[in-house]
Amino acid sequence: LWGMFHVEHHLLSIVCFRVKIAYITTRKETTMTYTHLLFDLDGTITKSEEGIFNCMKYAMDWAGIPYPAPEVFRSFIGPSLYDSFSNTLHMDDAQAKEMVAKYRERYNVIGLFEAEVYDGVAETLEKLKKSGCILSVATSKPTEPTLRILEKFGVRKYFDVVVGSNPDGTGSDKKFIITHVLESLKKDHGLTEEMVMSGQAAMIGDRRYDIEGGKACGLQTIGVLYGYGSREEFEIAGADHIVEKPQEILNL
Repeated sequence: LWGMFHVEHHLLSIVCFRVKIAYITTRKETTMTYTHLLFDLDGTITKSEEGIFNCMKYAMDWAGIPYPAPEVFRSFIGPSLYDSFSNTLHMDDAQAKEMVAKYRERYNVIGLFEAEVYDGVAETLEKLKKSGCILSVATSKPTEPTLRILEKFGVRKYFDVVVGSNPDGTGSDKKFIITHVLESLKKDHGLTEEMVMSGQAAMIGDRRYDIEGGKACGLQTIGVLYGYGSREEFEIAGADHIVEKPQEILNL
């Protein structure tokens, strides 16, 4: 009887071992491995509403415009300033450009530093970088203040490519910006079209514009709930993944 039990126990151990190997193999096959990650700035790397709202109020005070509801203020985080002033506040081209210029008058001196890096972001960036991942920033904010913000908060060192809009706010369409990032990555940082098509590159952001822009460029997309968007917004936009904390990006 002891011999029969020993044989059956041995066979059961082999079966369990094979099941475990099969599970690990399957799990590896379904786990995404990203080689290139693109990050939005506001609402993804930095919590920036204080500076944005203060500069909006500065421009509106100058123009004699009453402040809109809080949810309208929040809607300004994500799209370009010009689009927000023209589409949300229904301004014509000349008015919108004047408001953008006035906004930047304060923002480029004070407002850009009225922000903070989200908890867990710097640690996540460091771990991604150490793992060999190539990191980039793709933001509708102009490139020059973006670089200053990244330097100020000590995270510039993690990014190989940083692309924003032009100083006057033109060229702020997310697809346009992501396309420029991808061109740079393909030229200097080992990205190929085959890698994009096989899902090795992803756009990470907190608004639907990030998800829509990433998908339009053939990227995987990751929505972050700790920023200014919502799960419903990401689901409608078709995000491939939704995370609640920066550290969860490491598990994708």
